[in-house]
Amino acid sequence: MNKEFLNSSYRLWLEKAAADPDLVKELKEIENDDEAILDRFYRELEFGTAGLRGVIGAGPNRMNYYTVRRATQGLADYVKEKNPNPSVAIGYDSRIKSDYFSEKAAEVLAANGIKVYLYKELVPTPMVSYAVRRLGCDAGINVTASHNPAKYNGYKAYGADGSQLPTEAAEEVLKKIESLDIFSDADVKYLDFKQALEKGIINYIGDDVTEGYFDEVKKQAIHPGVCRTAGLKVVYTPLNGAGNKPVRKILSDMGITDVIIVPEQENPDGNFPTCPYPNPEITEALALGLELCKKEKPDLLLATDPDCDRVGIAVPDGDGYELFSGNEVGAMLLEYIARERRALGTMPNSPVTVKSVVSTTLADDIAKDYGVELIDVLTGFKNIGEQIAILENKNEQERFIFAFEESYGYLAGTYARDKDAVVASMLICEMAAFYRSKGVSLIQARANMYKRYGAFRNSVDNFSFEGASGMEKMSKIMQGLRDNYPKEIAGIKVTAFSDYGASVKTDLVKNENSAIKMAKTNMVVFDLEGGAKVIVRPSGTEPKIKVYYTTVGKTLKDAEAIQQKLAAEVVGVFK
Repeated sequence: MNKEFLNSSYRLWLEKAAADPDLVKELKEIENDDEAILDRFYRELEFGTAGLRGVIGAGPNRMNYYTVRRATQGLADYVKEKNPNPSVAIGYDSRIKSDYFSEKAAEVLAANGIKVYLYKELVPTPMVSYAVRRLGCDAGINVTASHNPAKYNGYKAYGADGSQLPTEAAEEVLKKIESLDIFSDADVKYLDFKQALEKGIINYIGDDVTEGYFDEVKKQAIHPGVCRTAGLKVVYTPLNGAGNKPVRKILSDMGITDVIIVPEQENPDGNFPTCPYPNPEITEALALGLELCKKEKPDLLLATDPDCDRVGIAVPDGDGYELFSGNEVGAMLLEYIARERRALGTMPNSPVTVKSVVSTTLADDIAKDYGVELIDVLTGFKNIGEQIAILENKNEQERFIFAFEESYGYLAGTYARDKDAVVASMLICEMAAFYRSKGVSLIQARANMYKRYGAFRNSVDNFSFEGASGMEKMSKIMQGLRDNYPKEIAGIKVTAFSDYGASVKTDLVKNENSAIKMAKTNMVVFDLEGGAKVIVRPSGTEPKIKVYYTTVGKTLKDAEAIQQKLAAEVVGVFK
């Protein structure tokens, strides 16, 4: 990157970026710090199907007053092309500056004559998706960085169907953003928040919308009354995020009254002081919850991430508690929903379930067992939302029964088009209560599932690559895997290699190629003998490469041994 260009960009921001005192202070602090300037100015935050996501701070490669307003102006220009009288729903979570960024986005939209519906307080991501649909909006914005560390924030953009923007729409918005001068009042419009509120251009979302959301969630219950009599005891942590009120409400409405909250993680706090990485997939984030479990001895530990679209659980196992993976919970919920709906006679004709291609293939076996059509999609819940929309367009939305991603994201019902930790928390607790009423623990229920279908072990390794040099290294690693893919991994023969960037699957046994009928994406897949699989792809939201392992054995111990063998060899690629 040209140093003169970087310094010129830095000087421009130093001169122009005066609206937020935090930015002024930061820009002065990094003067003459070439590395700090490079990291903030070497690129612009990329607007894609997941919107924006980045570290909070000064510069075009940061989440700040100016990057949020510019992105919102691009979105405003896009929706006004589609509808001369558009409206947009906005929500936010507990992250640093989330409420501030949501107001700034609302001011830009209002200045463009776009009616804004804004939640009065922090809400889960799926409530924004629901509000878009309920209020008939043309788009939605949720200010969140999901489960990223505290220094991050983000900006999820939704279309009129409540799904995150599809690729084509995101590209259109990006073009409009790129045409805007970030510091020009003529390009990026503005109307004072209080004035817009008084004029009725900005409106707070009413309680009727919130109650409508909870009504839709409760409709997804399979055995609505089972929690009232099962005596289930739950320890819950919202990880200082948006789940505290809605998850506690839904559990209360179900009849679960014995709920203990992890006190240090109860209230919203974007600094996440007790868990630097507030991700329920990670044991460290649940440390306080697990410690409380030793005292309270609950049937279940429940943890939702800051924007309450992901949920993780831990269950009693001997003297301690075992964390279940997203794949295990997804498979167990699919089995529970399919089996019980069939038994109750509430299963629709030609039922459909959807999962991401990186999620467990155990779901394929369960779906086949219960006559459910399983659809695999690329990673990203927008792809699951697209499949629901296809059903809805054919007036067949009742066929959809469940969807999940391995990264702790689940959805039942078509009221939203994003993963929902509120409905997932309800169904997980209902499933636990149902099994408890039969004298079966969740550990036993999982063992029964594995006895029936085989013991599947699914795990993920993450390899981080920070900064400008990190992005380049990630690109080289992915290209190297394409150019010289291995014929065996840890002594296990590769039977097929799939390059989703080239849309080609190579069967190494039959020595033939076939087309992959999905959108192109930066991902490679190795199918191995014995049903094992290794998938490698860069994260869509963070500077890291993710490696997914699927292994199958007679027991979990057998499957884990194969996974460890594979991981030990794969890690060498990333050194």
